Amino acid sequence: MKKATFDHKAPISLIRYCFLFLLLTLSAQGFAQTRGSVQVVAPPLFDTLLAKRGTLNSKSGGGAASGYSAYGYRVQIYNGSNRAAAYNAQAKFNSEFPEMRTYIVYREPNFKVRAGDFRSRIEAERMKEQLKPLFPIMFIISEKINPPKTVITND
Repeated sequence: MKKATFDHKAPISLIRYCFLFLLLTLSAQGFAQTRGSVQVVAPPLFDTLLAKRGTLNSKSGGGAASGYSAYGYRVQIYNGSNRAAAYNAQAKFNSEFPEMRTYIVYREPNFKVRAGDFRSRIEAERMKEQLKPLFPIMFIISEKINPPKTVITND
C-alpha cells in the first residue's frame, strides 16, 4: 500500500504561525502591566515632625542661610586630659573676649577648647596673634562653624 503524502503543506505551516502568534499575543497581555495608583503609608508622627521642622526654620531668623553651618576656622586654645583645666581655659578666654563663642570638644581621652567662628584663615591667624600672651600653644582648626550673628539696623 502506498503512503499518502500531502502535496499542499502551506496550510499546516500557516496554522503553526497563527497558533504561535496567538500564543505570544495572549501571553503578552497576561504579563502586561496595568496603570494603578501608589499608596504611601507614613507614620502619623512624620507629619508632626515635618511641621515642627518648618516652624523651627522660620523662628531661627527667616533668612535662607540662618541656622546652617559652613566650613571655616577656629583657634584651639587648649588640648589635654584635664577637665578642670579645659574649663579654666574657656573661662580665661571668655573673660578676655566675652563676645566670642567658645566650644569644648571631648574626644576620649582629651578635652579640646576651641574659640571663634572665622570664615577665613587670615581672621583666625589674627586672633591667634592676639592670644599668644595668654595661651602659648595654639592651633588653627578647619571645621564646620556657626554663622556669625547678623546685626539688622533700620538706617
